[in-house]
Amino acid sequence: MGNRKKNKITGNKTISASEIGQYYFCSNAWFLKKCGFKPVSPKLDIGIKKHEELGKIISDTEKEIKKSNIFALIGTIFLVVSLLILFFEVVI
Repeated sequence: MGNRKKNKITGNKTISASEIGQYYFCSNAWFLKKCGFKPVSPKLDIGIKKHEELGKIISDTEKEIKKSNIFALIGTIFLVVSLLILFFEVVI
């Protein structure tokens, strides 16, 4: 009996809502994770890679939206100035 190592939960002892879902799905996996064990799985590696790819797509899309908003603003300013020149014969 002296050879048995006692497992201790490491880190934060507060349980989050997502951890409740993890526990419900697999209580053993939840416990091992809380004890500091890292899961090893080829499927997990594939999932992590896919999430990284999707994160990059989202980040790139957000940057492109910002650029397009700037160009739309510039276009609107040119339109307003052009209309002022056309209708009121404003000379800049």
